[in-house]
Amino acid sequence: MKAHDGMYIDGAWRPAAGRDTIEVVNPVDEQVIGHVPAGTALDVDTAVRAARAAFPGWAATPPAERAARLTALRDVLAARRDEIAETVTAELGAPLAFSQAVHAGVPVLVAGSYAELAATYAFEEKVGNSTVYQEPVGVVGAITPWNYPLHQIVAKVAPALAAGCTVVLKPAEDTPLTAQLFAEAVAEAGVPAGVFNLVTGLGPVAGQALAEHPDVDLVSFTGSTAVGRRIGATAGAAVKRVALELGGKSANVILPSADLAKAVNVGVANVMSNSGQTCSAWTRMLVPADRYDEAVGLAAAAAAKYGDRIGPVVNAKQRDRVRGYIDKGVAEGARLVAGGSEAPREQGYFVAPTVFADVTEQMTIAQEEIFGPVLSILRYEDEEDALRIANGTVYGLAGAVWAGEESEAVAFARRLDTGQVDINGGRFNPLAPFGGYKQSGVGRELGTHGLSEYLQTKSLQF
Repeated sequence: MKAHDGMYIDGAWRPAAGRDTIEVVNPVDEQVIGHVPAGTALDVDTAVRAARAAFPGWAATPPAERAARLTALRDVLAARRDEIAETVTAELGAPLAFSQAVHAGVPVLVAGSYAELAATYAFEEKVGNSTVYQEPVGVVGAITPWNYPLHQIVAKVAPALAAGCTVVLKPAEDTPLTAQLFAEAVAEAGVPAGVFNLVTGLGPVAGQALAEHPDVDLVSFTGSTAVGRRIGATAGAAVKRVALELGGKSANVILPSADLAKAVNVGVANVMSNSGQTCSAWTRMLVPADRYDEAVGLAAAAAAKYGDRIGPVVNAKQRDRVRGYIDKGVAEGARLVAGGSEAPREQGYFVAPTVFADVTEQMTIAQEEIFGPVLSILRYEDEEDALRIANGTVYGLAGAVWAGEESEAVAFARRLDTGQVDINGGRFNPLAPFGGYKQSGVGRELGTHGLSEYLQTKSLQF
C-alpha cells in the first residue's frame, strides 16, 4: 500500500502538525518502503479533541448500531485480507502464509466476536431494587506494539467501540502502514467521524503525549514492562484507568506422563512462531530430569527445521538485542544445541532458531524476556520442583502443561501463577480472556472480559 502522509483524525486524512517523518523499513532486505508522519503532542491533542467531541453521540448510539458498524469492519478486514497480509509481511517480515493465516486472519475473528458481543451484552440489569448500567469509560488512548500489528489494534479498538468509547490510536513506529490500512477499513465500514482517530509517531513523543493527555480517560497499552510501569505511574497520578498487557517468560511444563515428542515439537513451534516475537511464547521448557537428554535431542532436531521457515525480527536493534542474549547465555554456562548468535544471512535482521540446554533458573536467559526465536530447556526433579521453577520469574502471562491425563494437567495448571495456560496443546480461543499475573500486566483482553475493561458501572436505586 502507499503510505498516507497525514493523520486520520475526525474522519479524514489531515496534514501533520510537523514535518518530521518516520522511515518504514522492510526487515528482510533492509530497504525503506515508505514514510509516515512523526506525530507531535499537537497532533495528539487534535485527535483527542475529535474523540472527545464524538464521544456523546457514539456513547448514545444503540448497541445494535455499534454492532452493525463492527460487523461492517469485520467484513472490510476480511475482504482486504490479502492486502493486509502483504503489508504486514513487508513491514514486519513475517512469511506471507503466516501473515495471511494469523496477522490478517485472527483480527477478523476478533472483530466479529465484538460485533456479536455489542449486540448481545447485558449493558443493563436489575439487581434487587436497583438498575445497574454498564456505561462507556470515555476516550481511550490505545498504544499498540509491532509484533502483531493488526491483532493488537483490533483487540483494543473493537471492544472500545463496542462499549461506546471513542479511540485515539498510536501504533508502533515499525508497523504504521498496517495501522493506516485499519483506519481506511474503519472509514469504509461507516464508523462516524471522530470515533476512531490515528496518530503515527514515536513512543516518547506521541505515545507519552497520549498517555498524559487530561482528556484521555483510559490508556490501553501493550508492550514492555518498563514502559508499562511509566504509563501506570502517569495514569495513577491522574487517577486514570489503565489496561496493561506486558512482558512474559512463559513455562512449557512437560509432566512425566506426557507424550514427550509431541510436547517438545509443539513447544519448539510455539517459540519459533512469528520469529519468537510473541509475549506469550513458551520460552522455558521444563522437562523431567530422567528424560532431559531425550527432550534436548528432540528440540534440537525440531529447531533445525525452522532455519529457512521463519522471518527476521523487526529491526536491527531487536536483532542485536536477541543476539546479545544468546551470547550472554553462552557466557553464563548454557549449552547451545541449535542456532547461535552468528548471522544466518548476510542481509536482513535474521536470528537463527536457537535452543539452549543445561539452563538453570538463575540464568539471565531463563529470567528475562528475549523476544526472539530462543528456547531454554530446564530440568526438574519432581512436580513441586517444576512448579517452583515455573513460578520463579516476575512474569505470569501464559504457559502450557502436558500430561497423559487432562485432569492431571489441569490440576498442575491451576497452581501456576499465570493468566492463561494451554492444556495438551489447546487451541487459541478469541473469546478467552488474555492477560497476566504479576509484572505481566493489569486487565484482560478478548471476549467479555476484554469488553469490561472499557466499561464503568452506575447503579440507580428505586
